[in-house]
Amino acid sequence: MRKWIIVAALMALVAGCKSTEEKPAPVEEGAPASSAPAPAPGATTSGAPSGAITGAPGGPYSRQALRDPNNILSKRSIYFEFDDYSIKDQYRPIIEAHAKYLQFNRDARVTLQGHTDERGTREYNIALGQRRADAVKRMMVLLGAQEIQIETVSFGKEKPRREGHDEAAWAENRRVDIVHAGE
Repeated sequence: MRKWIIVAALMALVAGCKSTEEKPAPVEEGAPASSAPAPAPGATTSGAPSGAITGAPGGPYSRQALRDPNNILSKRSIYFEFDDYSIKDQYRPIIEAHAKYLQFNRDARVTLQGHTDERGTREYNIALGQRRADAVKRMMVLLGAQEIQIETVSFGKEKPRREGHDEAAWAENRRVDIVHAGE
């Protein structure tokens, strides 16, 4: 019986010593940029190196990182399936990187622009584009961004990225674009 009490006390001590502070995950350098709705490359995030100043000039979450074509922050579009607003796993690292950017740059603001393909009524597409933008916003907030930093808007089918009446064009138009203020 005494052994169990000691084991329980040690477990409580270890659990109490565990840090709840999580270090930010830096963006993996060297991930190739992609503008097509192809699956996101193997860009992932990992734990921050000790001593990393993520919001500092030149850091993985700096304003300069937004313009670095090798940084995951240069990826600004999240693509969706037809008539759907669920976020595919392949786009989660992109959303996570932008959420971390907002977390470390509290004065930064983004607009999430929801888009759809040309199929469906104007009203339906405006609502679907809004649901897509709101889904990305919810994920960003869950990952550390503040709601006040994120504005959502839907353009529906009004601003296609690619003209055309085929699946290739429609696939590029079903998206949310992440637009950082000042760019």
